[in-house]
Amino acid sequence: MMAKSLFPGNDDHSVYFSRNDITEVLGTFSPHPFMLENKEWLTVEHYFQAMKFEGSDYQEKIRLAPTPEKARKLGRTRFKKIRKDWSTVKAVVMTRAVYTKCRTYSVISETLINTGSKRLVENSQYDYFWGCGRDRRGENMYGQVLMNVRDKLTEGM
Repeated sequence: MMAKSLFPGNDDHSVYFSRNDITEVLGTFSPHPFMLENKEWLTVEHYFQAMKFEGSDYQEKIRLAPTPEKARKLGRTRFKKIRKDWSTVKAVVMTRAVYTKCRTYSVISETLINTGSKRLVENSQYDYFWGCGRDRRGENMYGQVLMNVRDKLTEGM
């Protein structure tokens, strides 16, 4: 009798991807600029990180960062105070950015829709909120955001 593994294996009903892979069109680092709140954002990551500092000059500094890596680094600073409601609004902020990106680029919305009813999983071993975590027991909120956007895009079809 074979012992059950501590870590669940991959399954055929899920799609695993990396949110910060620049070549992954469903990720936050993909170079697909979009307009939101009367400003152009280079990536979803730029928008997400900037929204932590609503209404500040620092938000604009993040928006203008040359790369998503730099935007993430600026957004993770411990020297600036993030908005008080961030923990309650961050999933909504991410959803707005992903939905807007999908509405801006038909190839991205088609890629998302073509995942069908598969479970989408952000395969981060370190992130237990946005990703699945090392043991795949994380909240996978980014995967949830994508699946919610997919549902919204297919509503009218």
